[in-house]
Amino acid sequence: MSKVPDITLNNGVTMPQLGFGVWQVPDDEAATAVAAALEAGYRSIDTAALYRNEQGTGRAIAASGIPREELFVTTKLWNTDQGHDNALRAFDASLGKLGLEYVDLYLIHWPAPARGLYLETWRALEKIHADGRARAIGVSNFPVAQLRHLLDEGGVAPALNQVELHPHLPQTELRAFHAGHGIATEAWSPLGQGRGLLDEPALAAVAAKHGRTPAQVVLRWHLQIGNVVIPKSVTPSRIRENIDVFGFELDGEDLAAIDALDNGGRLGPDPSSFN
Repeated sequence: MSKVPDITLNNGVTMPQLGFGVWQVPDDEAATAVAAALEAGYRSIDTAALYRNEQGTGRAIAASGIPREELFVTTKLWNTDQGHDNALRAFDASLGKLGLEYVDLYLIHWPAPARGLYLETWRALEKIHADGRARAIGVSNFPVAQLRHLLDEGGVAPALNQVELHPHLPQTELRAFHAGHGIATEAWSPLGQGRGLLDEPALAAVAAKHGRTPAQVVLRWHLQIGNVVIPKSVTPSRIRENIDVFGFELDGEDLAAIDALDNGGRLGPDPSSFN
């Protein structure tokens, strides 16, 4: 299997550009799914307190025999744990469930703007980072306005923003803001959650041209435009398929055909009003 390339975050920490997500994977299935992903060559695992599968994820990591320094583990703080002291307690709980001494990336899961706590929460993440318990810190689902507030008021710039991103919602403006401020872009629901994206005739045509599946074409598109991407599956064959995206390259015509699929279709909540 081709080696997944690394990207370098704004604090010098490197992370694999393609990882494995465990959203909607029950805790008792997470250990099996993560074990299959590690066996297939994934070295980046993305979980969250909300997913309630940090324990299963941690069990798979412990059982893998892979040296900790070769793995990149991300988890996230849930909205109800925002606030400085709450965030510190929630982080301790996540570390305990994962069975780890540190995580590689810790994210605020949503800005939850009506709560008005994300800046205070960010101060807690800065402490966690300063104490060496998270090698990098970042955010998830943050629009430009909230990102700008963090950049203006925070001490440490977010290393990464993980957002809903796929060809129906390519987040062009947000990605440009990230690029201008040294923030990496990570895509959740990169394949559109199986809700119509992979049935697009344009994707079928590009896939046929390269002898690949539509899912592989979409993942390749993400990689070529510079996104970090975390596809999720519990099917071993699909887990292997999703990492087998380094033996071909999309040309300008392919990229244009995929870019034309932008319809602004959001699958998840609107971050500006979700609390």
